[in-house]
Amino acid sequence: MKGLVWLALMSLFFFSLKAQTSLCISTEKTTSLVFPFSILHVDRGTQAILAQQVKESPTILLVKAAEKGFPETNLSVVTDDGSVYSFVVCYDNDPATWVYHLPTNKYATLATYANGILDNPRTMHGIKDEQWDIKAMVSGIYIKNEIMYYQLNIANKSPVDYDIDVLRFFIRDKRKGKRTAIQETDLKPLHISGNTSQVKANSTSSIVFALDKFTIPDAKYLAVQIMEKNGGRHLSMKVSNKKIMHAIILPDLK
Repeated sequence: MKGLVWLALMSLFFFSLKAQTSLCISTEKTTSLVFPFSILHVDRGTQAILAQQVKESPTILLVKAAEKGFPETNLSVVTDDGSVYSFVVCYDNDPATWVYHLPTNKYATLATYANGILDNPRTMHGIKDEQWDIKAMVSGIYIKNEIMYYQLNIANKSPVDYDIDVLRFFIRDKRKGKRTAIQETDLKPLHISGNTSQVKANSTSSIVFALDKFTIPDAKYLAVQIMEKNGGRHLSMKVSNKKIMHAIILPDLK
């Protein structure tokens, strides 16, 4: 899990919340901003904003106006899950709100977990396929809250680069008979980390895809399909409900 911890603390890829929060502050009283994760960096638009982190509580930022009636400005805060919180700041002699509880940036958290799982050692066995010196396997299944993360490893032992054309995830019926129509339900990943375009010759690549939490009836399975661009080395893996139920619970990001 060392990759997960490192990325949680040192991630270089930040994801912004879509909407800016309007923040009005005063010279007379202190406004408290409470974030879901520890604060890494604070950037003030002007010196008219006074901002101080609380040593005993790294998720709290205290904000106050240095002068009355300053022009509208901004404040940006980066937290250690990779989120950027952006505020439009104005002056108000008597603000209506003194404490702001900021929500978790779900997308940034997804990316942090997925990136951290990429280099994890193998924890799952028996889910694999191989064609012409290309071998793929689901090497780990993880869960956090309502999200499941699937770690996929692809090994190219051939002298020819493997270009990925299709990477598909879907729920499929187990085959019962030749005359029975097979039902398929495509699943759209919430996030994918790793190289999904190419696996170089004589190399390996890891991909982590995040899906909403689900379980599968006995008559169905999760199919992971990889198809080669302009080639025939197509791979398909079956993930049973029994494997999903052995998912590893991920720790909280701190």
